Amino acid sequence: MTGRPAPWVLGVDSGGSGLRVALARAVGDGPAAAPAPVGTAVSERPVRTGPAGIEADHLLELVLPRARALLAAAEPDAAGTDPAGLRIDTVCVGAAGMATLGGELRAVAPEAFARELGARRVALAADAVTAYAGALGERPGAVVAAGTGMIATGTDLRSWRRADGWGHLLGDCGGGAWIGRAGLEAAMRAHDGRPGGSAALLARAEAVFGPVASLPGKLYPRTDRPAVLASFAPEVTGCAERDPVAARVVEEAAVHIAESAAAVFPGSGGGLVALTGGLFKAGEPLLAPLRRELAVRLPHARTVPAAGDPLAGALFLAGRLARDALRLPRDPALLHIR
Repeated sequence: MTGRPAPWVLGVDSGGSGLRVALARAVGDGPAAAPAPVGTAVSERPVRTGPAGIEADHLLELVLPRARALLAAAEPDAAGTDPAGLRIDTVCVGAAGMATLGGELRAVAPEAFARELGARRVALAADAVTAYAGALGERPGAVVAAGTGMIATGTDLRSWRRADGWGHLLGDCGGGAWIGRAGLEAAMRAHDGRPGGSAALLARAEAVFGPVASLPGKLYPRTDRPAVLASFAPEVTGCAERDPVAARVVEEAAVHIAESAAAVFPGSGGGLVALTGGLFKAGEPLLAPLRRELAVRLPHARTVPAAGDPLAGALFLAGRLARDALRLPRDPALLHIR
């Protein structure tokens, strides 16, 4: 025993609505125990995406000053006297779009974190992987992350499997934007007098957006259309207990979510399924049909609460990597380690 404290690790959670940074010591053990952060910092500006994908310089611009401030606050005595004492051993960045848009980040960020923070190791992960690590740690199973979008990730600790997460035009079936769009379609059908409409959803749409005849002009020019659509999802789930059309939308969402979970679940034996993300705050109107669908498609799986969120997952990955103990599989697109 040297008596030295465990090394510092940094976790970053970068998504469409902003960025969060957390600092922790690389302590703790167990298959799902993330280090407890000593401080966190938030940027309400999301990282920009350009022609080359996620802009590495912008991510570094947002992360580095916050990391230094967290470290200086955690070690005030070393801040002015021992620059070497302000070293962060391991950094893990979990970012939306990493799998398909992370080329520039993978090329630039590891060297930048080594140079600026003294990082010995850097992990660049898809946000689905940090969601998995936060929810289940290193236990095999499947995790569904659902908010505006929806993605399922599974692993047997040898390789990763992914289902959906293709965005609101090509997929994200059962996610918030999907539910919101289906609910608004039912409202428009009621407005027109077509079959399949819902007077209850029409009333909620007009309460939220004003006259629905003007909704296309308000929605289509927006660059944040998925978020606008997802903002109507709580109205749909809120109507599900009294409106059969809304109930059918939510039940179909549960089917899509369960299908994706089953597609990534490792093997046919027992294992764990966890649900994480803001969509599940809808509660029983969504969770009840989802439990039924999971019981049909994954009868041997056990659904458990998520141990933590994607930021906790980034700290978990960084902490395990700093201690040479990471068991989750590496992957060129989903979990890149340098």
